[in-house]
Amino acid sequence: MGAGHDHGHTHGHGEELTGTAAAAYRGRLRIALAITVFVMVAQIVGGIAANSLALVADAAHMATDALGLAMALLAIHFANRPALGNRTFGYARAEILAALANCLLLLGVGGFVLVEAVQRFITPSPTHGSLAIVYGAIGLVANVISLSLLLRGQRESLNVRGAFLEVLADALGSATVIVAATLIVLTGWQAWDPIASLVIGLMIVPRTVKLLRETLNVLLESAPKGVDMAEVRAHILGLPGVLDVHDLHAWTITSGMPVLSAHVVVDHDMLDSVGHEKLLHELQGCIGSHFDVEHCTFQLEPSGHAEHEAKVCH
Repeated sequence: MGAGHDHGHTHGHGEELTGTAAAAYRGRLRIALAITVFVMVAQIVGGIAANSLALVADAAHMATDALGLAMALLAIHFANRPALGNRTFGYARAEILAALANCLLLLGVGGFVLVEAVQRFITPSPTHGSLAIVYGAIGLVANVISLSLLLRGQRESLNVRGAFLEVLADALGSATVIVAATLIVLTGWQAWDPIASLVIGLMIVPRTVKLLRETLNVLLESAPKGVDMAEVRAHILGLPGVLDVHDLHAWTITSGMPVLSAHVVVDHDMLDSVGHEKLLHELQGCIGSHFDVEHCTFQLEPSGHAEHEAKVCH
């Protein structure tokens, strides 16, 4: 490779770009999945026995949670397979695709619950409040346990965050079921059940839209959250001998895996006197100390090289 085309490939602390942020929480996701399936079955039984739409709605949400957790585990499995052949980053993006699927499922369930709640207003049906309280309490306790298992991981992985938000909504849904059932017991007004169902549906949609936006940002290869590209450019241009930077890109492969690449134009005399290796170390130190991007690829170019490339391309 020519003198003007040395590339710097750096990984934080010498680590390879493998693994995902969600992988460390595989065991906890499995436990949360088992709890979710148990509660889902219990709430289906309870919803039918108590004739509670709110319980059935919460059980339907639990079903999507169970599927979402299963997909999250499957995504972790594929995401941590080694990079082979044409898949140079392996299957890391599978984690984001699973998060996208979770969002679509949640939006569907939210819409279903809202429609069913409206129909229950039109055609009222008696609910056994005391029985609904018991099954709602079972769901709340189980969801709190799952939340404690996923609390830390949701800060590091979109996939785990999706699972955490689903379980959080379930916990709020269970609490809503308990409140509504208690009011039915105290007042005898059956409309509390569809009201609770509407609340559960409205809790599902906004947070799902937020997660969907974050997921689409990754798929559209937007700059990683917290990385200002103007600041990145300014830091690179602030290094001694750097004249210009072009083809600057930063994106996220999956949660916890941001990457950056750039062509850096360096003064020819500085390039000869300092050497490529030292300049690459300075560039990596600059980006690593100011931005949370561990995997960077730099192409160093002597001044005038960009014009040469333009002529070759034409």
